This record gives sequence, C-alpha cells and structure tokens, in this order.
Amino acid sequence: MVLARPLQALETEALGTESLATLEKPAAWTVRDSEALYRMEGWGEPYFSINQAGHVTVSPHGDRGGCVDLYELVQDLQRRGLRLPLLIRFSDILADRIERLNACFARAIARYNYAGVYRGVYPVKVNQQRHLVEEVVEYGKPYQFGLEAGSKPELLIALSLLRTPGALLICNGYKDAEFIETALLSRRLGQNPIIVIEQLEEVALVIAAARKLGIAPVVGVRAKLNTKASGHWEDSAGERAKFGLRLWEILAVWERLQEAGMGDALQLLHFHIGSQVSSIGAIKDAIREAAQIYTELVRLGAPMGYLDVGGGLAVDYDGSKTNFAASKNYSMQNYAYDVVAGIKDACTQKRVPVPTIVSESGRAIASHQSVLVFEVLGSGAMTREPLPAPAADDPLPIANLYETLASLTPATYQECYHDAEQFRDEAIAAFGLGYLSLLQRVKAERLYGECCDRILAIARQQDYVPDDLEDLEKAATVSYYANFSVFQSLPDSWAIDQLFPMVPIHRLDEEPTVRATLADLTCDSDGRIDRFIDLKDVKPYLELHPLRAGESYYIGVFLNGAYQEILGDLHNLFGDTDAVHIQVNPDGYKVEHAIAGDAMADVLRYVQYDRQAMVESIRRATEQALQQKQMTIEEARRLVETYERCLSGYTYLQSENQ
Repeated sequence: MVLARPLQALETEALGTESLATLEKPAAWTVRDSEALYRMEGWGEPYFSINQAGHVTVSPHGDRGGCVDLYELVQDLQRRGLRLPLLIRFSDILADRIERLNACFARAIARYNYAGVYRGVYPVKVNQQRHLVEEVVEYGKPYQFGLEAGSKPELLIALSLLRTPGALLICNGYKDAEFIETALLSRRLGQNPIIVIEQLEEVALVIAAARKLGIAPVVGVRAKLNTKASGHWEDSAGERAKFGLRLWEILAVWERLQEAGMGDALQLLHFHIGSQVSSIGAIKDAIREAAQIYTELVRLGAPMGYLDVGGGLAVDYDGSKTNFAASKNYSMQNYAYDVVAGIKDACTQKRVPVPTIVSESGRAIASHQSVLVFEVLGSGAMTREPLPAPAADDPLPIANLYETLASLTPATYQECYHDAEQFRDEAIAAFGLGYLSLLQRVKAERLYGECCDRILAIARQQDYVPDDLEDLEKAATVSYYANFSVFQSLPDSWAIDQLFPMVPIHRLDEEPTVRATLADLTCDSDGRIDRFIDLKDVKPYLELHPLRAGESYYIGVFLNGAYQEILGDLHNLFGDTDAVHIQVNPDGYKVEHAIAGDAMADVLRYVQYDRQAMVESIRRATEQALQQKQMTIEEARRLVETYERCLSGYTYLQSENQ
C-alpha cells in the first residue's frame, strides 16, 4: 500500500484537532508543583522543602529556625575539596530526632499519668560510623539515652563511647563467654549492661561468667510473640523467628536463674516484631501480648522492672501516611501514646508496678540526618530524526505504519497502539527473512517510535490509561547515568526493594519533562533504580530535567541514614563516598567533620592487593617494553605516574565540573 498524501499532511493529521485541543500548554510550573510531584510535604516535613530559587533547603531544627540551601552547600563543599558522590550528615537533625522521640514519650507519660520512665537506646547496627554514634551519645545525655549492641564489635564500640550516668547498655544477639564476661566487667566502669537471653543455652554462660567474676548480672529475655507485622521483616516475630524464646523457654530461664541463686537477675522482657512496622495495629497487638507476659512474670516472682519494646518505629519514605511498606499510618506521638497506654492498662489490670519503658528506635532516629548527593553524567535518551517521506516502493509494514500515524487521535490511540505493535513486528519478521533492507528496517523503527511518542503524549492526558499501555510508559523512560553505586550507597534499594525519596536539588522552579530511571557506575544490570515513590503506587520512573551541556545536574537521595552505609558492598570496587557532618547555626553552617572516602588503594587492600607490589609490577612491565622499543621513556614515566595517581584517587568518576 502506498499513501497519496504528502508527509506534511500526515504531520498535521497525526494528532488531529481534537488532540491538539486536549494537549493545551499547561500553566507555568512553580516550586509548589515540584513539592507536590516529589511529595516533599509528606516525607520531608519538617526538615526538607524548596525555596523560591528552586533549590532544596534543609531545616535541621524543623520549624524552630535555621535553614541551609542544599544546592549552594554542595557547591561550597566542592570548593572545599570534597567530591561527589557526597554523603552529607546533618548533625542537628540527629539531635532533633532524639529530642522529639523523648518528648513524645514524656508527653505520653504525662497524659496517662504513667508512674514509670522512658529510657531509649540507639541500636549501633543501624549506623556504626564513629562520628554518628558519638553524636548520638552526646545528644542523648539529657535523656540518659543508651546504646544497644548486637555483636562483640558493637559492644566494644558502646563501651568506648557510652559515658552517660544511668544510660542502659542493652546486649542483644548471639553471645559467647567472652561477650558476656566483657559486658559484666563493664559494670565496674559504671555501665548498666543488660544481657538479653536470645537462646536458652546462653543462661549457663551467664551463670558461669557471673560466678567466675563475682559480678551480679542483670538479665533480660527476648520473647517470640505470636503477633507479627507484615512486610519484609514479618519473620522477626512468631514461631519461626531467628531470635527469641518461646514461653516455656522463658520460664526455664527464670527457673535456672533461681536454681543458681540469681533469681533477682531477671529484670527485662524484650521483643521485636520487625523493622519498619507500617501499621500501628500490629504495634498495639504486640504491646498487648508482651505486657501480659511481663505482668505474669512479675506475678510469678521475677523482679523485672524493664519492658523493651524493641525497634520497628517506621519512617514515612513515600509520604503517603498509609499502611504501605514504605510508609506508616501513625505518627511518632501516636506510637508513644499506644506504647505507654498499652503497658499501663496491662499493669493496672494485673495490679503490678509499671516498668521502665525501653525502645530501640534506630531507623526513626538515624534516617533523616543523611542525604546522598550525586551528579548525573549523561543520558541514554534517543534522538528523534525528522521522519522520512513515504516512498512508492515502501513495503506493506512500513506503509501501514504511515497509515497508523495518520489516523492517530485521542479517540483511536489505543487501537493505533496495537496496530503499530503489529506492523513493527511484521517489519522485524520480514527483515529476518531477507525481505526488508537494513535502511527499511530502520525506517520502520523510526515510524514505530514516532507512533509510540504520540500515543504516549495522548495517554498521559487521559484520566485513565489502559493496562496494555503501561509497558509503553516503561519503554519510553530514559536512562540517566549517575556517578554513584547502588550497591555501596543504597544496598536496600537493590536487595529488598526499599524506596527512598529522590529529588533534583535544584531547577525545581522548572517543570521536569524527562521520565527517567537511574543507572549507576557498576557493570551490573541490577545497578539501576527503576522504582520510585508515588502517592498511589510505585512509579517506574522519576521526573527529571533535560540535561544542559556544561552544567552539572545534582540529585539528592533522602532518608538514607539507616543501614545503608554499613550494608554497602564493594561491587566493582566502588568504595565509601566522601562524607561531611554539617551543623547549622544562626550565621549559616559549619563543617564539623569531613571524612575522605575510599581511595582505590584502600579498596584494593580489602581484596588483598598490595599497592607497592602493583606499582612495581607496572614498572617492570614498562622496563621490558622499553627494552623491546615498544614505548618511549616519556610514555613509561607517564604510565607509572598515572597508575600511582589513580591508586591514590577516588573510586568514583570525576566530572569536568568538579
């Protein structure tokens, strides 16, 4: 089939008058539009917003004053010699999170006339970086805020840093005799370690260590509750939980301690139903069950005194405030109210004294303080050349694609999509059989791409997009190549599909017209991010701005301060990024700590390569090449110098704009 109409007529008719009316130019884009698009008011309050310049701003003290322009901060830090990707920790946000958590529990205790107190602890495993743990200890001193250690290395960290009178040191995880003896000996330093029994076999180790050292232990038991939360960590509770004791095992612990003359050691009940518990209902059910176990232990004669509700206080990563895995349907204050009220009700019912409430809310404390900023290096956007004119000898699939393009309107776009798919497939099949030339195959692909572009433009204006067009949206996304490693900086995004808010930190007064996915530097197909937060569902793309030649484009990843740094691995040997601790003051901000990221020699040493031996190997190879007249002395010198410089350099790429 050959079309008689010229290409200009096809261009005019392709969308039709109805379509042109539908696709009217929208109103001018504003920063309020960007705030709504990226859901910043949902996940960002009270710390992150956008100013009139279109830059992300950070208010570490929330609504109590002090603000810094993140885009200007990044540029200033680069002038100071820090490199992208860059991890920026806002120490004041960390302090604010600790203060807010304690204030919420203080308010709940006052509201319910609770006769006990609250003592929070920070789980070191959430983020073990020294400067951060030091800050947690410092900011927690007014609240006797303690630490939780789940391994011997974490116990050693806690013992070296925790100097707060009255603060608790909760010892969780698997334990050997050395772990237990170290914890007991720390009592001589004025520490308050509570050794939580996770496995029944640990009771004998505690008894033996206490007798050997002559130090009375304080012991807790971790209960396996029937209550379970939904989501990735649902197996943290229940019969199949990795840690914890069944009810009969808890009673066995109590009996063995009594038999050893250490019955007064059992003072804490602990439970944990999972990290990132999105539903307040699951938390209330767990509190109710644990409080009943606690009161029954008291009635059996155990001294008790502490009820540790574990972690699980969630972070609203997508801002939807729903029972979604990346959100939560409660506030920090709701959480504190329900914990306090649930424990008091059970104790009142059983007429036992209320315990000191302990929580291990690491994610809710550490997530907000950290922002990862990286630069986009380029894009995989396809360029659309002008369509070629129809030719008299066009094969039937190509002629049909022209006809489909001409008949495309908002009333026919779904039908035209299926037609275009069919004719494109026919062109591919014909090429495979030798009936189409390479140039004709390219022509068919360009026509098909133009059909898809116009169909997608119409579909995006509709109230409802048919399911069969969802793949078209995914196919139309552009890859933005970014200077970071998913595996090093956002491992949970890859491993458990964790969602993190991602936003350009500038140009937010412009409409982002590119729908993109992010590809990192690693040579791995999993090194990409194609799931992004959205109000209704997870989006397969992130709205970004077109790249400008010679101009840097920065993206920030927010709420990533929990777990990501310590879980990161060395895929393709991309190491730790540069990191900086920022404190905001009335005059602006100051750099409290600057920590250099890994050099190439550092990561190579992790995998048993010796820098000196590597350099010597290259030097010998150049000497041999010189002897064989394969290179000049100048080339040999340059190669060795470049090699040594690379070993001292950053593992990430350095753009011309840095």
